[in-house]
Amino acid sequence: MSRTATNVLIVDDDHAVRSSLAQILKHFGHDVRMASDGFSALCEFRLAIPDILLSDLQMPGMSGFELLSVVRRRFPQTHVIAMSGAFQGALVPVGVAADAFYQKGTTLGPLLEIMNAMTQPHRAGVARSSMASSPVWIPAYVNGTNDSAFVTIVCHECLRTFPQQLGVAVSLIQEATCKYCSTAIRFAIVQSAISGLERHEPAEVLRGYSPL
Repeated sequence: MSRTATNVLIVDDDHAVRSSLAQILKHFGHDVRMASDGFSALCEFRLAIPDILLSDLQMPGMSGFELLSVVRRRFPQTHVIAMSGAFQGALVPVGVAADAFYQKGTTLGPLLEIMNAMTQPHRAGVARSSMASSPVWIPAYVNGTNDSAFVTIVCHECLRTFPQQLGVAVSLIQEATCKYCSTAIRFAIVQSAISGLERHEPAEVLRGYSPL
C-alpha cells in the first residue's frame, strides 16, 4: 500500500472496530480521525475535509446510509468507502452513495487495495458515483393514530419540508414530487427502519436530512 499520507475519517459506532482500523491505517502512514456516528462525522468534516471516508452503514442516530448521501452532495471531492457486515461481496449495495464497499469481518487485504487505488495520483480526476443516481436516505415513521408509515423529505431545490406517505409495499428506492416546486426527489428508506418502523405521536415534528 502507498505510504502517501492521506487524511482518513473512520465512522463506526463500535469503538473496537474503529480503533483497530485506525491503528492499522496509521501504521501505513495515514492521518486518521474517528467518529461514532453520522452526526459526529459531519462535525469532523467542518474541521477538515478528509480525503477518504470509511463508514459503517448500520449506526444509531444518523446512519451511514444517510451520512453518505449527504457527503456525496456536499463533499464530492472525498472518496467514500462503505462498510458493513450485513451485505456480502465487493459490490456497493444498491442506492448507497459510495465509490467502493468493504465487507466487515473479512480480511483487510481488499480494503487496503481499495485505499491504495484511491491514493494514486492518476485517480485524482476519476469521477465519483453520480449524485443524480444516489437517493436521499431517510428514516420512516408510523403515525400513532392510523399506523400509516411516512417520511419527512427536504426538497434540495426550494429547501421546503413536506411529508410523504408510504404505500403498503415499501420498496428500497422511491420517488416523490415536491409539493411546492414540483422537483422530483429520489429517496430510500434507512434499512433499520424497514424492519421496525419507529412510532411517534402525530403532532411531533419529524426531521429528514437535507442533502444540501
